[in-house]
Order: sequence, then structure tokens, then C-alpha cells
Amino acid sequence: MISPRELYKRYFYISPIDLADYAERNRFRNYYMNWAALFGSFFTLLGYMILERNNLRQNLTTIIFFIICIAVNLVSILLSKVFAHASREKAYILKNIPLYIVFTWGMTSCVYNFYLQQNPFIGVITFFNAVLIMLCVFSICIHVFFVLVCGAFCGIAPGLLENFGLSGLFYFAFITGLVIVLAAFLRYRDKQYITALKKQKKSLQVKTFGNFTALYDKKVLKFSRTKSNELLAYLIYKNGSSVNTKELLAVLYGDYADSARYGASLRLLISDIKHTLSELEIQNFFITEYNNFRINPEVVQCDYYDFLAGDKTAAKAFTGEFMSQYSWAESATAFLERKACGGN
Repeated sequence: MISPRELYKRYFYISPIDLADYAERNRFRNYYMNWAALFGSFFTLLGYMILERNNLRQNLTTIIFFIICIAVNLVSILLSKVFAHASREKAYILKNIPLYIVFTWGMTSCVYNFYLQQNPFIGVITFFNAVLIMLCVFSICIHVFFVLVCGAFCGIAPGLLENFGLSGLFYFAFITGLVIVLAAFLRYRDKQYITALKKQKKSLQVKTFGNFTALYDKKVLKFSRTKSNELLAYLIYKNGSSVNTKELLAVLYGDYADSARYGASLRLLISDIKHTLSELEIQNFFITEYNNFRINPEVVQCDYYDFLAGDKTAAKAFTGEFMSQYSWAESATAFLERKACGGN
């Protein structure tokens, strides 16, 4: 008989390093959503204080609530920036911390609305809004999600019973159970997808020591535009971190490249890469989000990544040359040389 632990490992467990790309996606989306929430909370607080300027003392609890919302958003934004370049081994933990700070506050807000604001309907809406955003927008850690959702449910259960009766409590518990089942299903789907990508990884290879070369099924990837290779090479060098349009323009066309003039050229390069990878059915390798670009290191074999991970074969393969055809790679070469000599 298979134990629950073995069942979990077989169907739901994903190693943290396999989730490094998911963590970067979470960090990136959380960062911009927090900016939106920050401005929303600030202007709501400002409007509330103007409308209720004669009753501020009586509404102090509401004002404090919005101030805490702003503070939570600011902390999450700051930590998103701090952990932006976390190592692949630590990415899944560190890059998700800002997200779960906000989600914890969302669950706390449910309890706040139920008891301090005495508005159970808003409490229920807040609960499901936070949960649905987590499930639809982010890749969740099922353990943390389960603990926070169950904690919030237990916190508001007495209020549910008092305001909606036993039937209301039952329906809320039933829907919460469905939410947890959905979270487990999404985790299972992620595991299946990552397993499929690992099969793809056996065919997708990038060589960075010497000249940059990308291969699929042992054949060189051929793009229709020369600079497409350089764009891809730079994203490989960034090791999964998101790179914005401005940075790419500076790398490809010079520090003072005019976005109005060269933006169209960059879009053509991006289209070229997407088209080439699509024809070869290469998935989840080149990722674009809101004018930010990155590659997923977990779906490609790369000597540079093996070297950073301490692989001895990759260390021997490094002879002092790294993407030699690109001038911007010189600083990285110096770093690799120090690391090869035992430095940091």
C-alpha cells in the first residue's frame, strides 16, 4: 500500500530548483500588482479622509487599516526588488516571500472585516478575491496556501455561523474545500508540465564557453536576424532574471539607443525568436511578460549554468572564454575566471 507521503511525492512534489522559473514569474507579477494596489489603497485612503474629514476620530480603525495596506504593499515591493537576483537554489523560497506577505494580509483582512468592521459580506468577498487571484495568477506553494486558507476559514467560522447560519457555514466550508482541491489539481498539472519540459531539456542545449551557440536536437538554431542570437545570449547570461526593453536596447544597440528608433527592430528580433522556437515546438524557454523578457534555465542544458552549480566537467571545459563574440560578456568572463580560481 502506498503511503500518503509517497503519493504526495509521486503526484505533487516538485523540487525547489525546478520551480525557480515559477518563482520569478510570481515575483514579477506580484511586483507590478503591488504597485497597482499601493496606488489604489493610497487614493482610497485620501478620498476617505476627505469625505470623512469631520469624523476621522470615529473612523480611526478604517484609516489604520488602509495605512497597513499601504505598508504591506511597500514591504512586498521592496522585497521583490531585493530578491530579484536570488540564486536558482533559493529562488522558490525567497522570491515567494513578498507574495505570501500580501496573501497573509489578505486572509487577515477577512477576519478584520468580519469582526472589527462588522461587515461579514465584505469579509467573504475579500476571502474569495484573494484566493482566486492566488489560484489564477500565481503558482502556489500548496502547503502555505493550505495553512493560510484554513487559518482564515477557522478565524471567520464563528462569524459565518452567527451571520449566515449553519447552512451558510456549510456552503462556505464546501467551497473552501473545492478551492483546496483546485489548488492541488493545479499543483499536479504543474508537475506534469515540468516533467514534459525535462524531456525537452535533453534536446535543447546552449554552449557559452567560447562562442555562443544554441542547438536543438544537435542542430544549430538558425534565426533570420543576426542580433536574435545576441538577444538570446544576453538572456542566457542573465540566468532567468527578467530584463526590460530599455536594458535590451542598451545591450544590443548602445547605451543611448533611442527606443522610438530601435524599438521596432527589437520587436522584430523578439518575433523572430518566438517564430523559430514555435516551429521547433520548444516550450517555456523564451518568456515575455509586459515588455520584460527572460529565459527559463530549467529547460535548457547549458555549460554556464553547470559551471555556476559547481559541476566539475563544466569547470574543466571553461578555458577563459565566454560568449567571445559579444563585448558585454567581458565582465562575466572576468567573474568566471575568478570563480574558476576559487574566488567568489
